[in-house]
Order: sequence, then structure tokens, then C-alpha cells
Amino acid sequence: MDLTGMHEELARVVVHDRELDEVLHDITGIAHRAMPGCDAASITLVRAAEGHTAAYDGQLALDADELQYAEGYGPCLDAGRAGEVLLVRDTRTEDRWPEYTARAAERGIGSSLSLPLPFQYATVGALNTYAVRPDAFSDEDVARGEEVATWVALAIGNAESSSMTNQELRDLRTAMVSRATIEQAKGVLMERYRVTAEQAFTLLARASQHGNVKLRDVADELVQTGVLRGATRTR
Repeated sequence: MDLTGMHEELARVVVHDRELDEVLHDITGIAHRAMPGCDAASITLVRAAEGHTAAYDGQLALDADELQYAEGYGPCLDAGRAGEVLLVRDTRTEDRWPEYTARAAERGIGSSLSLPLPFQYATVGALNTYAVRPDAFSDEDVARGEEVATWVALAIGNAESSSMTNQELRDLRTAMVSRATIEQAKGVLMERYRVTAEQAFTLLARASQHGNVKLRDVADELVQTGVLRGATRTR
């Protein structure tokens, strides 16, 4: 599917007066077909810091997502929580989430791309694509995925706009504060160690996983105290 074809398919998806899971299923299928290297795709939604798979196209994607939910961390969760595009080029050598990626490699997952959903009401999450082979996703795939993620967020926003609750509003504010804190923490590390934004996020992710502490809590501690728990300078 070329870019024009992807736009045409997305434009044909009806988002009004339909169940959200039906809409997300359609969009997930388009994401799967739009990326040549993709073998499976899914949408992770995060509420109150817990993730679940709202739609998937291909069992490989559901298996990968559930491995991450069981661990409590991984690219599909951290992409949504931190607002980061997270590309795993090779699960056999990826060291940001070593326990998850080792298990993913055993399941036949070679690489993945997780893209954060733009904020829409009380929901945050990520669009995930998975491939059997390593290095399956290009810069063009990232650009396509970001466009699809926007449509996912639109569909969710339409479904939720008339049913916002106080708890959902609190969840949204928490999510926004978490992303802002993570960005501040990245800035601290970039200035301190003269590293890129991607390298700074890697340091936070490693500290989160090694200390078994939520990513947002690691970031908040760094911003408040200047200390990154359990991490060493890594380039």
C-alpha cells in the first residue's frame, strides 16, 4: 500500500456512531497493510498506568503486548506513557528492556515500532507494529505510523467525548504531567552527559527496569533530586 492508498483507506473508516473496538480493528488492519515489513499490529491503551490491547491484527502482536503487560514495562507501554517513538531494531541485541526482548526473541519477534498516540481526552497509548525479521522498519514506516496514530487518537476521542468522567479527567491530567516530567528528566540527562534525547530516554528506561520502578517515578526523582537511581553513564 502506498501513502495515497493508506490515506484513502483511513478516510473511508467511519468513526461516528460505531463501537470503538470496531473502528480500532479497522485502523489496526490498515496500519498492518501500510508497512511492508510489518507482520502484525496492535493498539495499546493505557489507563491509570495499566495497559491493555484494544485491537490487534495478527497473533504475534497480541503475544508481544501481553509479554510487556506481564513485565510491567516495554516499548508499547513506554511509548504511550512517555510520548516517545520507540524502535526496537533487533530484539536479540536490544538492551533497554532486556527481560522482555529476550522473551520476545524466543517467540519469534525480530523487531518492533511503537508510536505514541496524540492526546485525546482521557486516553493515552500507542500504535505497535511487529515483525519477524530484525530491522524491518524504516524512517518512512515511522512517518506512516505517526499518521495512523493520529487517526487512532481521533477515533478514541470521538468515542469518549460525550462520556468524560471526573476520573478520566484526573487520568488525563496525570498522563500529561507524567509526559512533561519525563521530558524534563531527559533534558537534565542531555545537559549533564551531553547525550541525545534518545540516549537520555534509554538511561531512564534502564533505570526504571533495573530498579523495578515506574518510568514516571524515576523521572520525577531525577527532576526533584538530581539523582538517577542505579544508572551509570552510558552512550
